[in-house]
Amino acid sequence: MSEIRVRKTDVATRNALESLGLHPLMAQLFAARGITANQSLKSSLADLLPPGQMLGIDDAALTLADALESGSRIVVVGDYDCDGATATAVAVRGMRMMLQAMGATAEQAAYHIDFIVPDRFVHGYGLSPEIVELAAEREPDLLVTVDNGIASLKGVERANDLGIGVVITDHHLPAETLPDALAIVNPNQQGCPFPSKNIAGVGVMFYVLMALRTELRERGAFDVKTQPRLDKLLDLVALGTVADVVKLDDNNRLLVAEGLRRIRAGAFQPAIGALFDVADKSARKATATDLGFIIGPRLNAAGRLADMSLGIKALLTDDPGVALEMARNLHQINKERQKIEGGMKEEALMRLEDFDPKDSRSLVVSDPQWHQGVVGLLASRLKDKYFLPTIAFAPGVNGEWKGSGRSIPGIHLRDVLDLVVKRLPEGAVPKFGGHAMAAGLTVATDALAGFSETFEAVVRELSDEAVFARYTETDGSLPTGYCNASTVDMLAEAVWGQGFPPPLFADDFEVLGQRLVKEVHSKLNLRRDGQNFTALRWNSTEPLHGTIRAAYRVQRDDFTGGDAIQLVIEQVAR
Repeated sequence: MSEIRVRKTDVATRNALESLGLHPLMAQLFAARGITANQSLKSSLADLLPPGQMLGIDDAALTLADALESGSRIVVVGDYDCDGATATAVAVRGMRMMLQAMGATAEQAAYHIDFIVPDRFVHGYGLSPEIVELAAEREPDLLVTVDNGIASLKGVERANDLGIGVVITDHHLPAETLPDALAIVNPNQQGCPFPSKNIAGVGVMFYVLMALRTELRERGAFDVKTQPRLDKLLDLVALGTVADVVKLDDNNRLLVAEGLRRIRAGAFQPAIGALFDVADKSARKATATDLGFIIGPRLNAAGRLADMSLGIKALLTDDPGVALEMARNLHQINKERQKIEGGMKEEALMRLEDFDPKDSRSLVVSDPQWHQGVVGLLASRLKDKYFLPTIAFAPGVNGEWKGSGRSIPGIHLRDVLDLVVKRLPEGAVPKFGGHAMAAGLTVATDALAGFSETFEAVVRELSDEAVFARYTETDGSLPTGYCNASTVDMLAEAVWGQGFPPPLFADDFEVLGQRLVKEVHSKLNLRRDGQNFTALRWNSTEPLHGTIRAAYRVQRDDFTGGDAIQLVIEQVAR
């Protein structure tokens, strides 16, 4: 059971934010999350960081503008996760919009701007030589990578050999050597002054489109009145940003907020609305949580179990009927994914019955029957349960092990893997990459045991004991006067996510009663300061009585309707 803590809030900062017109509760929540200046609260697209700060973006804009004006064929090379899919759709839609603003028909624009996405199980990740060969069959003049490419030295080399230019847009951490591309746009490359290093791949591509539009406008291809409206793509940018679980810094929050604003206003791609429909959710009440846990997984399922081109085609269609049919297909694939994931998790937990997380600083699991498209989700579930950096492996197509890892705050997973690879024999880990909190890798057939031992040793070396102390961080007490539907709606309007966690409160309650729901959940009647509350505790049948201290969220009670609210208990302490 983890300790319940309260975030520290600077009183002067809170008061300053409140003086700017912020609701007192929002001022407290924002101050506790590091908001200290008025510019952090701006909500206009004009407040976005300027594209010109990205290293390489001018070269990319010039290259793409030349290609569009000369009638070149461009193939966008995407990725098979939600960020990659939305980035592909943004790139294709955006450049087709440019061509149509320049006078091309929709058919002509579709001919000149195409896409290809690797099959996870056949091609692996990124711009590999095999994907270049596949793309070359479409006779492109230019390849544009989205959400990948920064490590694709051999792929870019093969494209150059074939006389195909490459523009790379990516956000993953680069190695010492960069590909020999015409242009590279990645805020994490050395020397790039762009402040938002956490921007997702879809955000990078959106920025490239802004720079491209400026370049074409300056060339006279269109003017301010006739230029394409790139804000029409912000629903896709918001979805990809949230689904990729990047830190929601000021710039990312602004991108997500603008995208959510459009979705709530009904200004979204047909597939976005269709995905909300098949999930039985209202797009008009969309939240960042919906994007991350409802819409994102349905789109991701195609890349995990089938072919992400299914999801990308859905995001590209303008036909609501076609979009709905595709969304239903994605919904069914996601159901299959949930079933597979549930079975894998059950097997893993049975195998780990005797595992004591206090004796380890990492967790590595594998099974020859597991599905490589789902190991990332399994790693995430086990990481949450044991609070250890976790990697789950499934067999790949060539006898190698395909792994996906998730980490905990304070342990940079990619840095750990980098040191592990250097200590293992050459060829033990042919491929790896990722971020602080998530990574993917390939391990040779006979190297898994050695990898596990070295991974444990490196995590111990690079981490402090305090990192593994489990605790639940909250925003402290929620005054009973704020326990109402209007507060719930106000909180739902804000953008919460990675690095900007949603509000979680902590208070003492008297337990008046408790009953089971579907044999696995608990519904409680609680009382505090003379006010009664209904509360849910998911996946727990532990009997509670007397006085408890609970960390909880507040939400509308959709089952009773009206303005009734309920608490969702995340943690209990006595």
